[in-house]
Amino acid sequence: MDAPLLQSRPARDIDVAVEKVLRDLGTPEPPLKLGDVRRLLSLDRAYYSSTSGGAVSETIHRLTIAGKQVLDRPSILWDAIKKFDLRALWLPDQKRILIDHETPTLKQRWNETHEIGHSIIPWHEPLMHGDQYVTLSVSCHEQVEAEANYAAGGLLFLRERFIDELRSRPFTMATITQLHDLFGNTITSTLWRAVESAESPTFGLVSIHPLGTLKEGKPSIRHFLRSPSFVKAFGDVRAAEIFASLGSFCSGGRGLIGQGDVLLTDTAQLSHRFSVECFCNSYEVLTLGVHRGLKAPAVAQA
Repeated sequence: MDAPLLQSRPARDIDVAVEKVLRDLGTPEPPLKLGDVRRLLSLDRAYYSSTSGGAVSETIHRLTIAGKQVLDRPSILWDAIKKFDLRALWLPDQKRILIDHETPTLKQRWNETHEIGHSIIPWHEPLMHGDQYVTLSVSCHEQVEAEANYAAGGLLFLRERFIDELRSRPFTMATITQLHDLFGNTITSTLWRAVESAESPTFGLVSIHPLGTLKEGKPSIRHFLRSPSFVKAFGDVRAAEIFASLGSFCSGGRGLIGQGDVLLTDTAQLSHRFSVECFCNSYEVLTLGVHRGLKAPAVAQA
């Protein structure tokens, strides 16, 4: 799926909210300590198991204040977890975040910060009272989730600190890996943040192996990441077009599995060259494409 792009006004408002949190934390060094964020915002964290109804029921049972259960319809939590494959939830009335403890640790980190993102975006709280997955339209839900993801990225990557680090290094998968280590986040979220922070036309893919076999019911491309300038100049380019070209230079099963050039046509019908790197983390492939300029014209032979 294409990664949603935010309009400038909500993005600015979210930037202000994120910047306030980071400033109140004393402009921390990476990696961000989520415990410090929770203490600052007076948020609580608890865990549940997405594969055990009993464990969820026990979690609900403990969510009480002065003996009063905090959810009017306790079954809604388990229903939402199963129906929407939720890995984290935010309960605004209790200022509590619930995390699926069966999710890998680094993904828990992203999921928790996503819920923190909901908590610091002022217009999200009214949407969280009741069953948001039923009351929100699909497009509105996608927008709300994109906004929470944007806030999570700003927090986990310390806004301008990540951009400064990114722009002081070559824009390569090696740099993505270095920043993944420095900021303590998943390599996928690091790629995502790098692409959306890029000044020049840049894209990313999160996909199956270009030479792999597609499993039934699973998409070959999970995310298509695009910088704002890429969307402006190459808005007609589709992820499938890029993915189809990767097999010509990819091989192997882990680490850097391929490097090559891909030609893409802009909205003015001019052909441009992108240098592309593909990195396999053993269960999916991360692709980074960086704009290198117009395709050189063919030289006529004498």
